[in-house]
Amino acid sequence: MNTAGVAAASGYSVQQVRDLEALAVIPAAARSRNGYRQFSADHVRGLRAYRDLAYAVGPVEARRAMQGIRLQPPDQAAALICQFHARLNDEREQALTAQRALRAIGTEATTDAPDVEGDFMTITELSRALGVRASTLRFWEKVGLVAPERVATRAGTARRYAVPAIREARITAGLRAGGYRVPDVQKAITAVRALNDVSDSLAALDTRLQAIGRRALALLRAGTLLAEIIEGARQPQGS
Repeated sequence: MNTAGVAAASGYSVQQVRDLEALAVIPAAARSRNGYRQFSADHVRGLRAYRDLAYAVGPVEARRAMQGIRLQPPDQAAALICQFHARLNDEREQALTAQRALRAIGTEATTDAPDVEGDFMTITELSRALGVRASTLRFWEKVGLVAPERVATRAGTARRYAVPAIREARITAGLRAGGYRVPDVQKAITAVRALNDVSDSLAALDTRLQAIGRRALALLRAGTLLAEIIEGARQPQGS
């Protein structure tokens, strides 16, 4: 099959096929006596697998994987693909953790406006608002659950809690009241901090979960083709 034929069969343009061959996403095509490329069904399989894999994990990771699975022993090649599934599952768990954390405190943190002076709270004000001791807030800060600012005072320095820190403290208080252990709360806070945009956070998380689901399905579609590539790369020539 020539370049136009493999392009039509895989859904890529002729130039894209050439580019992906140059990047070693697919093996180098054989050459006819007159110098024209000669592709096979294996090249079509590789291009189709790459399309879904690139959607699932990104083109850079997908290119590395397509190169690696042809060179590594079968168990290592399979483990590489399994890592992608595990990574996607971790992304999903992180998003779910953030979702649960935000729901634990209702809707108070879904639309943050820029900080103004009146939005800041002292440790005393925040401890009273949450019904916890100031020493508890200090402990939460020590274990990385809340990150207040430090401001200079005549007596030295004092903690000042801006909107993000107040939100973290409320999430922590809500989860701790719900029976979450400190390591679980740490995971939730990490997940919330990972959000690029905290405005309308729950809707953003729903969108993220849907996107992760689509990527997971793409990875599953690629799986059968990748297994065939891994197994085919170890078959003796002519078998």
